[in-house]
Amino acid sequence: MLNTRFDFSRLRTLSRLLNGAAPRAEDARQGARVVCVASGKGGTGKSILASNLAVLRASRGERVLLIDFDAGLANAHLLLGLAPRYDFGHVLDGSVSARGAVVEGPAGVHLISGGVGRHALANPTRRELEQLFEALRPLEHEYDLVIVDHGAGLSYSTVAHLAATSTLLLVTNHEITALSDAYALYKRAHMVNAHIRVGLVVNRVPDERLALGAWERFKATSFQFLGHHPELVGWVPADESVSRSVQARKPVCLVEPESRAARALAKVAEWGPIEVARTTSAFYERAGKALR
Repeated sequence: MLNTRFDFSRLRTLSRLLNGAAPRAEDARQGARVVCVASGKGGTGKSILASNLAVLRASRGERVLLIDFDAGLANAHLLLGLAPRYDFGHVLDGSVSARGAVVEGPAGVHLISGGVGRHALANPTRRELEQLFEALRPLEHEYDLVIVDHGAGLSYSTVAHLAATSTLLLVTNHEITALSDAYALYKRAHMVNAHIRVGLVVNRVPDERLALGAWERFKATSFQFLGHHPELVGWVPADESVSRSVQARKPVCLVEPESRAARALAKVAEWGPIEVARTTSAFYERAGKALR
């Protein structure tokens, strides 16, 4: 079947060439931009943010791959209304390639599911992570943007990704426990990757006052003890539209695009560093080296 999805990035490149402009270096076929999405603790709404981010970027004409690396406890497929036949477990046991595990979802976004209820995936060995990284590496050249949705906390796989990436979206709530765990993840990210660019999203907040108060506490603590702090990307209000979208198994940005949460998520999707989230070499090559 003919793919009729409009690739705006290619259109912009063609326009520059027709107007006599030289090709930009970044327009040469290279690996995808990679953005990691992580949180210090569960319950922050990280996967909802990651799945909506992927759909919003795909809606712009980008080729987007969402990788649910909450292996063994994955839920991105549920949030996108998908029922993948294959997941990371099948990639590990050789039943299918990483490309064969990809399914298409809303707005043309592509997903690789981390699988559900697989103990081996919840606690993968270094060798198993190396296998997954090697399997994922060829896909980098097939997409404009790869979004990696991590499990909460500081698992071995999350730290390896943080060591490799240039760009991290750190998701927290305004509660002190969520802020404390987010700070721990932020600190660890800079320990393994001094050049990482981190944007903070305060999610599921009752109002702006609490959101900005949480940001000020996080910023002050980070600067006091680390000498630097992340960038505030924005805040997303607690909104019943999100609960309804989860029950409907459809992203809120599609089913209720004018809701407060959907408008806030759309602003997160416009965060500038996403446009330049590339590394100097293949992302999963770097992640593999971080395991050694």
